[in-house]
Amino acid sequence: MAVDPLAYEAGVRTGMRRREAEALCPAATTLTADPGSETVAFDPVVAAVESLVPRVEIAHPGLLFVPIAGAVHYYGGELALVSRVEVEIGPLTGGGAHIGVADGPFGARMAATGAADAPVLVDDTVAFLADLDVSVVGIAELVDTFRWLGIATLGDLSRMPRAAIASRFGSPGLAAHRVASGEDRNVHPRSIPEDFVVEDQFDPPLGDLERAAFAARNLSSRLLDGLMPRGGMPYLIEVEAMSADGDVRSRTWRSSHPFSEAELAERIRWQLRVWVESGGVPGGIRRLRVAPGDLSDRGRQLRLDEDVATQEDARRALIRTQSLVGPDAVLRAIPQGGRDPAEKVVWYRWGEQSAAPKRDPAAPWPGTIPGPAPALAMHTEISIEWEAGFPTRIRLGSRWEEVLSWAGPWRRTGRWWDGQPAADRYQVVTSAGAFLCEVDSNGAWMTGVYD
Repeated sequence: MAVDPLAYEAGVRTGMRRREAEALCPAATTLTADPGSETVAFDPVVAAVESLVPRVEIAHPGLLFVPIAGAVHYYGGELALVSRVEVEIGPLTGGGAHIGVADGPFGARMAATGAADAPVLVDDTVAFLADLDVSVVGIAELVDTFRWLGIATLGDLSRMPRAAIASRFGSPGLAAHRVASGEDRNVHPRSIPEDFVVEDQFDPPLGDLERAAFAARNLSSRLLDGLMPRGGMPYLIEVEAMSADGDVRSRTWRSSHPFSEAELAERIRWQLRVWVESGGVPGGIRRLRVAPGDLSDRGRQLRLDEDVATQEDARRALIRTQSLVGPDAVLRAIPQGGRDPAEKVVWYRWGEQSAAPKRDPAAPWPGTIPGPAPALAMHTEISIEWEAGFPTRIRLGSRWEEVLSWAGPWRRTGRWWDGQPAADRYQVVTSAGAFLCEVDSNGAWMTGVYD
């Protein structure tokens, strides 16, 4: 995603696989992308631009759009305004900012992409876009088909009949044709009724990131629940926070496509992190308000096999449950490597980014318990009676149950460096059910129940 100058000199480029990049530059350190931290680092740049032109719109950390129609007249022209922006953000970016000016967000971003040494000011956006390679639409499968059809540039694409493109390629093709024609925004966006604005009050004030993430998810769900029945999806949102002292802060986030619920919650969470960590809301956030803008008039095109009603019902039920019992009580799991059932999953909160497995589930795990896996994992002390080295009875609660059959043992070498003893695992069947048991020098334990 990004490369520093020293790694670039060694031949590392953005988009490379990690193994290839580290082979070219073994001394490099690979960092995991953290959009939240990047938003915090980018906020001073946003504030600097906002001091010159109000209503700055953030697309993602590192990219912002600025509507300059009014500011151009105030500063005496586009070049004068761009020069002022360069002066303001220069110390913050080390002179590495790329600035482009065009009629729409897509054209401006393409101009900024080509602004290597100096800002690019586009006079004729349609003519400028016509010379760009069709790959800039960013959809690999679509681009490959366009090339096969002889469509090499955005100009070639814009000259194709829009109805034919929409019929052949659906919504992605229609969106690509619109940006190729310089129409990446709706000309007449739908008006926003006041009842579509959502807000929450917090007492005590919101001052930690965990509560902020939970609030962001709830607000994004409520906002889209109100918009979707009317076929509207926002391209833009305004996040406004009032501190405990009564100060009000706001930021605007823009997307090149209608926000999904996950993207919406993510942007709100990033912005709240900026305010919380920078002290921009003294005493915490007392009120949080999210207002949509620039609604899509197309809604979302559904697949024939997409059961949206069931998905939405399940999602709403989980959100309501989470609001009642707390975020730590509604979890999801992904598989990871391990020898015991409890070790083979990583748990993370529903609605948050998936956790990374600590151990490779595809790696060989000698001594692992054979399938099927228990339906319930636990660690409860029990008593087992033995005869000639075989389990004969186990105590379940207040009663003893005869062992009807058993399998094992599977030997597990404990982490002796942490003082963990070695253990033998058995699968035991009784008239009350089937169980996974573990026996070590400290006693016997029930670690799983089979369904």
